Amino acid sequence: MGRDEYGYARLRIYELNTIEQAARRLAQLRSAGVDASADAVTAPREINGELVAPRSGAEREFNAPILKGSDEAARPDQAFASPQVEINLDRLSAMGYISPLAPSSRRAEEFRMVKRPLLNNARGNSAAPVVNANRIMVTSALPREGKTFVSINLALSIALERDTTVLLIDADATLPAVLERLALLPARGLLDLLSEPDLDVQSVLLRTNVERLSILPAGTLQDNATELLASKRMSTLLEKLEARFPNRVLVFDAPPLLGSTESRVLASHMGQIVLVIEADRTPQRPVNDALAAVESCPVVMTLLNKASSSEAGSYYGSRDN
Repeated sequence: MGRDEYGYARLRIYELNTIEQAARRLAQLRSAGVDASADAVTAPREINGELVAPRSGAEREFNAPILKGSDEAARPDQAFASPQVEINLDRLSAMGYISPLAPSSRRAEEFRMVKRPLLNNARGNSAAPVVNANRIMVTSALPREGKTFVSINLALSIALERDTTVLLIDADATLPAVLERLALLPARGLLDLLSEPDLDVQSVLLRTNVERLSILPAGTLQDNATELLASKRMSTLLEKLEARFPNRVLVFDAPPLLGSTESRVLASHMGQIVLVIEADRTPQRPVNDALAAVESCPVVMTLLNKASSSEAGSYYGSRDN
């Protein structure tokens, strides 16, 4: 028995049929004409106490062949459709994440409280208009405060909305974690789009089996990630991602603010920021320093993570600039 990133006791449950699922994926690959020989695949591996999909030389081909169209606006001139990936919803729920299979769970109710003011701003329902309000960055002052956990749950909660689509973007250019947390194989993504001008956006967006949720992985790590995120191409890419769907919300899982420059650069593109703070662990000074680093952002929400049950109901606040 352990405690999840949100502070509640849980039993760690491993997925026992990982090898069986891999065998089915191999059969799909072979039927699609992709070389998926046995020596190209390794066994499932354990990272941070969780089973994740194997890395191999064929890891990109695993995601690529399953093309079932796109949740993007279809155009005849598009060369690619968005790859389809399957998120194991039972595994997700067992790990403490929101699942569309249980939309009335306690966790789902908590994140309804978190998302509502963010969505009100994104939809233009706030008292004053918020520039780029549909761009929401989730970060923290220090590592291991639960920002990826919050990012994924926030995106899943927004995906439950009937009139909003959400794109979860792994913008952690140092330690990307979204795909591993969801037991998905590594894939090209954000940093590849920024470093390869001819790369088509459609070819790296991952459609999921969660309706209205797509994922943009971090992609291939780059030494000049900060400069790429600060570039004009980043601004152009964000505009392109927004233009495809006017009701789309972009949720960014960003690195911690202290000790890296990427999040501060990303903040300049954002309309709203969620600063995750670990209860009873994060000192006041790092929190103040982190808030100072994003003070130019129109809306900053602080979210107290891993709080005890007695603290529920007062776990977040906001600051509008």
